[in-house]
Amino acid sequence: MPDRRGRTGLHRTGLDLAGNPRVLITEVQLLSSSWYVNRRTVFEFQHSDGHWSTEERETHDRGNGATVLLYDPARRTVLLIRQFRYPAYVNEHPDGMLLEVPGGLLDDDAPEAAIRREAHEETGYEVGEVQHLFDAYMSPGSVTEKLYFYAAPYDGGTGVSARAGLAHEGEDTEVVELGIDDAIARIGDDIIDAKTIMLLQWAVLRGPFAR
Repeated sequence: MPDRRGRTGLHRTGLDLAGNPRVLITEVQLLSSSWYVNRRTVFEFQHSDGHWSTEERETHDRGNGATVLLYDPARRTVLLIRQFRYPAYVNEHPDGMLLEVPGGLLDDDAPEAAIRREAHEETGYEVGEVQHLFDAYMSPGSVTEKLYFYAAPYDGGTGVSARAGLAHEGEDTEVVELGIDDAIARIGDDIIDAKTIMLLQWAVLRGPFAR
């Protein structure tokens, strides 16, 4: 039966993997597939001393995503968004309002097309030339998602919109422009989103604000 996205065969994902001879997948159980997909997988694993053991893992598959750091090199600023994140709210964040770089799921788009779409939807800016920086697995112990990281300049001199986001998707984003030095200083304070921290650190270590 297709799930909400029309996908089928979700109970077989992983059974054909053959890239690692020390891993033999024997069973995949589909736990849920409303919008994202949760699976229980059983596999045989050969340890470094040669013995085999039966292992079990649960994975959360939300698809892959892309994120982008928008920066103005002349004004030494970056463009972030503040939005409500329920998973953070339910896990001890005081109000769930996180300060982040724009980003979102790829859906059926290529990573660069997806990040252009997300940047425009979440900040109101049309992104020009983008630079692909690196890819990273954000929580590889349980989440399958791979995130594609980008950076792109924006023209802050044209003014920054106060709010953006797609209302029909429940988005209500506040657009926040920060000086890069201020943004770095706020890491660990009100900038506690991993992808945002990674991109800000890239910006001052190897990017447009590197010394």
